[in-house]
Amino acid sequence: MRLFVALVTTFAASSALLLAQDEEPPPNFILIYCDDLGYGDVGCFGSEKHRTPRIDSLATEGMRLTSFYSTSGVCTPSRSSLMTGCYPRRVNMHQSAQGEWVLFPVARKGLNPGEITVAEVLRSRGYATACVGKWHLGDQPPFLPTRQGFQSYLGIPYSNDMGARQRKKNPPLPLMRDERVIDAPVKQDTLTKRYTDEAIRFITENRERPFFLYLPHTFPHLPLYASESFLGKSANGRYGDSVEEIDWSTGRILDKLTELKLDRRTVVMFASDNGAASRAGGSNAPLRGHKGSTWEGGMRVPCVVRWPGVVPAGVECDAVTSTIDVLPTFAAISGAQAPTDRVIDGKDISPLLRGDSGAVSPHGAFFYYFKDQLQAVRHGRWKLHLARTEKKKELPVRLYDLDRDIAESTDVAAAHPDVVARIQALAEGCRGDLGDRGLRGAHQRPAGIMEDPGQLTLLGR
Repeated sequence: MRLFVALVTTFAASSALLLAQDEEPPPNFILIYCDDLGYGDVGCFGSEKHRTPRIDSLATEGMRLTSFYSTSGVCTPSRSSLMTGCYPRRVNMHQSAQGEWVLFPVARKGLNPGEITVAEVLRSRGYATACVGKWHLGDQPPFLPTRQGFQSYLGIPYSNDMGARQRKKNPPLPLMRDERVIDAPVKQDTLTKRYTDEAIRFITENRERPFFLYLPHTFPHLPLYASESFLGKSANGRYGDSVEEIDWSTGRILDKLTELKLDRRTVVMFASDNGAASRAGGSNAPLRGHKGSTWEGGMRVPCVVRWPGVVPAGVECDAVTSTIDVLPTFAAISGAQAPTDRVIDGKDISPLLRGDSGAVSPHGAFFYYFKDQLQAVRHGRWKLHLARTEKKKELPVRLYDLDRDIAESTDVAAAHPDVVARIQALAEGCRGDLGDRGLRGAHQRPAGIMEDPGQLTLLGR
């Protein structure tokens, strides 16, 4: 919303004055977001291959969210939800303008600048904001992080496999500082360290004011890279090397918070954009499926939240939560106002994070989309895969009791026709709201479109 963006600077200045007068300033937020990290890829979620002591310490000192969902099995749609609090179809980011499952370089499409991101919400409360890492919500100037609420940006604008060799029109893989390419092709084995150094610089420079750091790592998305200090050191090849370097990065950030005495007033959230791919060493165990699917392994992701003194330590929460909940939750915790002029699908889950007695999932249903197709619905303990045609094969409805069968191995639809009917009714309501395949939803909003997109190069557009 242009009016919202225009008011941010003025409101932020007045908010800073108010914050100076408050006895307890709102907490900082650090959101560490991995690319294609599987449910079973870190120690606190069962990995026996990867050494992740610093990520595991977040679980020891905080809360594991064991039914935390991305809204998509792939990058662009999932990130649109994280930023806006909405299902991808709500903001028309469920697929590219050409119908592909993610955005590619020189894309016409991007996150509409009229959407209100979590960064914009927090800036209205006086927060400093930075994005460090992979963006993947549009590579044209109107769609870049610096136009979506982030005051600074360092990172690659899309996936690390989208360099000049992938497609003819792709430029060399660019590393950007704000809206300028500073290195191309970027040396990928330096990325995790460069991101970490930038994150620590931002934290240090903003230690006297509330800040929001969004750190979307490039890895372990393919192709896999790790710096010399980590290459060949894990028990799981380059995949494990990249994961263990992310753990090191997390540790450096946590140590800096402790050094600056910011740890007790900083919310640290660690998650992944979707499940691990079906190759290269990632694990979604004990879940079925992988990246790109609507099985649990494609969309249920590891998530840990630490906030000493507020989030109880060493506990597990199995309530259904999602990336769409980040915006309304951060808004509630910070005292900011979430958007009220549009539909926001996410809910404030801070009662769950605090461990409040009687707190339950705010979601009566969670909807699993693949591109433009609604494929499954979760309702409490039940998950219904809807009937559909896939690769010329007719797939019937299939019902799973996730409390007893997290691996989705036993279809119990025949034994629970009432549950099937109830969830099918929820699916119909979703279709009317968000759409399904060629059916447009009543409350969808347009994505941004650039009619004449250009390449991001060292020489500019």
